[in-house]
Amino acid sequence: MSGYRFREETRVLDAQARADAPGQFVELPDGVVHYELAGPPEGPLVVLIHGFSVPYFVWDPTFDGLVKAGFRVLRYDLYGRGYSGRPEAVYGGDLFERQLDNLLDALAIARPVNVVGLSMGGAIAVVFASRHPEEIRRLALLAPAGLPQKQPLVARLVRLPVIGELVMDWFGSRVLVSGLKDDFHQPGGPPEGYAERYRQQLQYVGFKGSLLSTLRSGLLTGIRDAYAEVGRHEYPVLLVWGRWDRVVPFALNEEVRRLIPRAQFHIVENAGHAAHFERAEEVVEVLSGFLSGTG
Repeated sequence: MSGYRFREETRVLDAQARADAPGQFVELPDGVVHYELAGPPEGPLVVLIHGFSVPYFVWDPTFDGLVKAGFRVLRYDLYGRGYSGRPEAVYGGDLFERQLDNLLDALAIARPVNVVGLSMGGAIAVVFASRHPEEIRRLALLAPAGLPQKQPLVARLVRLPVIGELVMDWFGSRVLVSGLKDDFHQPGGPPEGYAERYRQQLQYVGFKGSLLSTLRSGLLTGIRDAYAEVGRHEYPVLLVWGRWDRVVPFALNEEVRRLIPRAQFHIVENAGHAAHFERAEEVVEVLSGFLSGTG
């Protein structure tokens, strides 16, 4: 991760900073991880992996809906995001795959497990599943990243050494917060309070550096081989995509389904990248049916 000190990152994410945070914390080999585990202890375990920069609150409607449906649900902040640690590391597939593996061990969660990944979380889920096929019961991917796609100018610039740090320092917060609306197809954008919750992590040292490291790691567009490996196994796979996704384009579903031919495919109409927010009940119903083996 870059050693650049970003101007707006004025606080260190320590025990005091985490004191009022919801959820729980566990110390893992690479750092502290912020997580929440809820639902009946006897319920099927489901792991939710969030995307590029919005921490685990992005799963609010899905988490609550699956808990109400009787599942035992685990969500957590990826390293560099939310209230999880900011280790000195490359924020790519190896780190995030290891984080999930270590978290399951630390919480004594029996495997195989159901894994649900959103956007970059889908890419992480694919990497994990490609390396641990025996630990996957069912895999659900919501508009998953990881395959080549056209990148906006800002995304290309921030991949460049030094230039990326300067662009992220001077324009990063504005671009990140304003870009939240791109996740939503419906007028009005994110729900009330969403952007304010997102901004909380901007003040902590290591957030922007972790994003830059991820952008440069290849995780977002370079894991076709991992998708192909998932395609060679037999556990059930579900693919869910909002018809009007502008972040991970809807058309990429064709490549995912080519690499994983057995994947069930569900289109969420009148929804964008955050289909699980815009059509929360529909997505929870689809996930519940799939994860329980009835859908």
